[in-house]
Amino acid sequence: MIPEKIAFLFVLTFFLIVFIQSGLDKVYDYKGNLSFLNTLLGGFFSSSLITLALVSVTILELTSGLLCLLGILDVVFNDSNLTGLIGLIVGSFALLVLLFGQRVSKNYDGAKTIAVYFILAVIGLSLA
Repeated sequence: MIPEKIAFLFVLTFFLIVFIQSGLDKVYDYKGNLSFLNTLLGGFFSSSLITLALVSVTILELTSGLLCLLGILDVVFNDSNLTGLIGLIVGSFALLVLLFGQRVSKNYDGAKTIAVYFILAVIGLSLA
């Protein structure tokens, strides 16, 4: 395997872990996450919009994590980057949604963390 493919596999594995864990946390602790987001963003957005955003981000994260897993298998067994590429695109969109919420709520430390994840996603996209 060439180094770019190995690096791509590491990026996919990273986002598989990040998005599956984060998505499952949102599923298993939906009420806690919703309460936290209403406290954080309630002054800026309506409760129904916050609920929609939580559900949307959860779906995006779980979809991205699953596509990253399938992308790993696709690279290893089919020598194809397409599934992983789509997984990183979906994940990048999820990160942008999360970044928007962090910036609106003026949680700049949280936004910095998301920016680091986004940079890694873009690197992964460039490796595909």
